[in-house]
Parts: sequence; structure tokens; C-alpha cells
Amino acid sequence: MALKKTTVMVDEEDLALIKGAAAREGRSESEYFREAFHLAALRTRRWDEDWDIPSMDFGGPVTAEEIDQAVSDGVAGQE
Repeated sequence: MALKKTTVMVDEEDLALIKGAAAREGRSESEYFREAFHLAALRTRRWDEDWDIPSMDFGGPVTAEEIDQAVSDGVAGQE
């Protein structure tokens, strides 16, 4: 991955938090900023095609009580 240098103005309190975390965790401050910049870049991505998300047919409306019961049954079954 090729890196390019840039200058960014940041809030002093945010910078202090990053400096503290970097010292605590043994990471460089720039590593935190690269990670944050990457996450911001990912949020801007757009796709040209529609997503193929399957729909589910339960034969009619599903009530909140039915959902609660299904979740309770699923959790109970994991124990």
C-alpha cells in the first residue's frame, strides 16, 4: 500500500486522546489516523448495481410477540 503524506487539522482533545491511546497500546499516532481515514473512506463507497438481498415470505405479517418468542426459543436452545 503506497502512503501519501497529508496535513489534517484536528480537535486538541481528540488529539490528546489519540496520543494517550498510542502510548498505552504501543501503536503510532499515525496508525490511528490511517485507520480512521480508511473507515471514513469506506463510508463514502457507493455501488452501481443493486444488491441481491433475498426476501422471506412468512405467509403473512409477523407480530412482535412472534419475533420475541422466536428469539427466546433460539436463546434457550443455545444453552
